[in-house]
Amino acid sequence: MGERLRRPKKQRSRGMPTIPLCVLSLIGLGCLSGGFFLAGDAAYMDLYHAQEAPGRAFWFGTDSMGRDVFSMIWYGGRVSLEIGVLSMGISTGLGILIGAASGLAPKWLDAGLMRMTELFLSVPGLLWIVLLRGALGGADVAGLSFVIGMTGWAEIAKVVRTETRQLREKEYILAAQCMGAGFWRILWSHLAPNFMPSVLFMAVMNLRGAIGAEATLSFMGLGLPLEVVSWGSMLSLSERAMLTGSWWMIVIPGGFLVVTLLCVTEAGDWLRERGNRKKSYL
Repeated sequence: MGERLRRPKKQRSRGMPTIPLCVLSLIGLGCLSGGFFLAGDAAYMDLYHAQEAPGRAFWFGTDSMGRDVFSMIWYGGRVSLEIGVLSMGISTGLGILIGAASGLAPKWLDAGLMRMTELFLSVPGLLWIVLLRGALGGADVAGLSFVIGMTGWAEIAKVVRTETRQLREKEYILAAQCMGAGFWRILWSHLAPNFMPSVLFMAVMNLRGAIGAEATLSFMGLGLPLEVVSWGSMLSLSERAMLTGSWWMIVIPGGFLVVTLLCVTEAGDWLRERGNRKKSYL
């Protein structure tokens, strides 16, 4: 008897990450509504209660300047998420614009835009952020968001350019051009619906990268000033916390940061798999 040929099992597609999305929603809701259920001010310094361990009076303890870590978590999370969302919007919009322009442009302009994109990709993003941070300043939320957003567009631009070059010879796009449709009309009405699933996944990854970049810059002393509370600025006090044994100043904000990044990663992976599954159906 010949050996039986086994039919390969169909891989089960990943379902919606319910738990990570619920956790991310709770963190986001807590950060947005922190001013309604927090009685204390996150920036208030009470040196008499400095570096107190978590207890009944201060659930998450206090930092070296006497600020309530519980209040700082929710106020600081709002700032970190705001930087992430603003940076994601800047990088996504810039990547879509450059990628679509490159895909529809003549060969010489397409080559020039792609050389610029490859230049950005050849240098680590953190180095670009530090360079732009030093050149443009940006010691506030808007400035830091602009600096981070300006360094995360290159990968999105390459994906959009590839999709655009595959779609620009389609009949409906040629018909739109013959009818006098401009660049913006073709982009939003005909191109964006096709490449948006891929861009959406990369935008979510840029959100994760922006939150992590803000924390890294603050830890390096290049982020927001100490009076502006964020998860990154809280972690910038980690050296003093390790010397004094104040573990809660590192573990609690670091834990919220890690959990948020993991939840965003799970949501991004689900969006990527969902987009790939739709393409395979087509």
